[in-house]
Amino acid sequence: FLVFIILCTPAVIDGFTLAKEANFNVIVKTVNQMNTTWRAALNFDPDHYSPEDLRGLCGVKEDLYGFSKLPTSYHNLEGIQIPKEFDSRTQWPNCPSITYIRDQGSCGSCWAFGAVEAMSDRICIRSNGKVKVEISAEDLLTCCGFECGDGCNGGFPGSAWKYWTNDGLVSGGLYNSKVGCLPYQISPCEHHGQRPKCSEGGSTPGCVSKCLGNTSISYNNDKHYGLSSYSVGSDPTQIQTEIMTHGPVEGAFTVYADFPTYKSGVYQHVSGGVLGGHAIRILGWGTENGTPYWLVANSWNTDWGDKGYFKILRGNDECGIESSVVAGIPKI
Repeated sequence: FLVFIILCTPAVIDGFTLAKEANFNVIVKTVNQMNTTWRAALNFDPDHYSPEDLRGLCGVKEDLYGFSKLPTSYHNLEGIQIPKEFDSRTQWPNCPSITYIRDQGSCGSCWAFGAVEAMSDRICIRSNGKVKVEISAEDLLTCCGFECGDGCNGGFPGSAWKYWTNDGLVSGGLYNSKVGCLPYQISPCEHHGQRPKCSEGGSTPGCVSKCLGNTSISYNNDKHYGLSSYSVGSDPTQIQTEIMTHGPVEGAFTVYADFPTYKSGVYQHVSGGVLGGHAIRILGWGTENGTPYWLVANSWNTDWGDKGYFKILRGNDECGIESSVVAGIPKI
């Protein structure tokens, strides 16, 4: 089993760490000396954080019994032309949600964030820009319950999309906003020591079936539903075709101790043990200095990584990034 983890093939790891991690100063120095395809920097203050502190942000649980498993959808690839580069932000410029970087705060809610971000994008895309909405991470995190996992202690991306299809989700913007019905209730956490640490807190708020943001909205009338939800085949061409056709998708991958130090370039694991499984939103792809990549939006605010984004090696199932892609079609 340990060999399976080291090979970086599983996309979801729940609570396993292979060894005591070096501090972030050591990891940054090690990565940059290796002259690999990416550069590291101190996204998290090493005086306040060790890699171990960030395990709570990696909230994708391992689904041992297949409760969250979705049917796999395959595109007919005959005649499909895949461009060398694709960026959903420029492909659908009238859909502002595609450009948003959210902050999950001190909560392992990445499974919910990757889902609602892609759902928001897809609603806008499918409506040809007529419906612009931020689907509420709060509603999904707090109300899906056991079906989706354990709230801030981690969950299942597949179940998030099932819940959207079966129960619907209301709108909701960022923390401390009045945007939508249920804005996110957990405050952003601080990478550099001024706000509460990202490893502190993390309890899941209770489910509230009424609007707390824009109170002129009716909770029941604000529900947005999925028409279908599914897994996407792990062939990179299937994932590319899905993104080109319907918009960004949710993916999951194994986070190693070097990933939190990502600053630029195309990430691939080079140093450190496993911290956990993490869910994100995949927007597109390209090639940088000859290295193929996926373009990905994280949910650790804009002061992490490359203004909240990162690139990860494409075509080799790096850290399982191509093995756990889920998506769905909105009901408009």
